[in-house]
Amino acid sequence: MSATIEELTVSYQEDGVQVTKETGKEILSKGAWTTILFRYQSLDKGTGQFGKDMYTIRRYQKRQGEYTMKSKFNISSTEQATKIVEILSKWIIEA
Repeated sequence: MSATIEELTVSYQEDGVQVTKETGKEILSKGAWTTILFRYQSLDKGTGQFGKDMYTIRRYQKRQGEYTMKSKFNISSTEQATKIVEILSKWIIEA
């Protein structure tokens, strides 16, 4: 768990090897409920190289001074991310 928004990350290590590398972080909302959009890459254990960019939106709740992840949505590809952007842009223009 993390005490500050800045400490929240999707970077992850297993047995001292980084298997998920955070490459971007944008805070979408702050407060008791915080929403963050992360860009990251996962390690391909076969090649030892990090793969393509992936994206995840994570929602955290702060209770008793610590942030706990409550939900997440993984965007599976750049194509899916592009489609989400296009649809949201269209809806915003229509509003």
